[in-house]
Amino acid sequence: MTNYFRIFFGSKELLKLFYCNINCYSIKVNGRFAISIHILTLLEQFQGELLSSEFIAGSININPVLVRKELVNLKKHRLVESREGKAGGFLLAKPASQIKIVDVYHAVRQNSVLGKYVNAPNPDCKIGRQINEQLTVLYEDAEHAVTKQLGAISLSDFHKKFK
Repeated sequence: MTNYFRIFFGSKELLKLFYCNINCYSIKVNGRFAISIHILTLLEQFQGELLSSEFIAGSININPVLVRKELVNLKKHRLVESREGKAGGFLLAKPASQIKIVDVYHAVRQNSVLGKYVNAPNPDCKIGRQINEQLTVLYEDAEHAVTKQLGAISLSDFHKKFK
């Protein structure tokens, strides 16, 4: 993986920028992504059974409130369904083979993989006047690579890795 990113980004400095942005980004998104993937994989494991947020939270080892927050988001993105009542709970909205990991990424994503460059560089500098445009292309290429990879994996494929 590291060699791919060195080739893709071309220098150690850009690689460091990538890792810094990924680490900052991971606090916001990767936690939600991991929780959402855990929820969906658990729902696939117990296919057809209604699972409570408390049961799911026990598997993830987090507060059920955080699980409910992600379940609301997953429901909004039509990845899960819920049933009300005492015997209610959550289940997958469609077969796991029809849910791509990229769908989950899009459901929790708030920014691009590398974040957003918010500097206003010096327009009199050769680099400064072009940097934002070049970074935009770089960020779009990285985002495309991530979404392409995640789009090739279904929840069913991911679930099969658990023995």
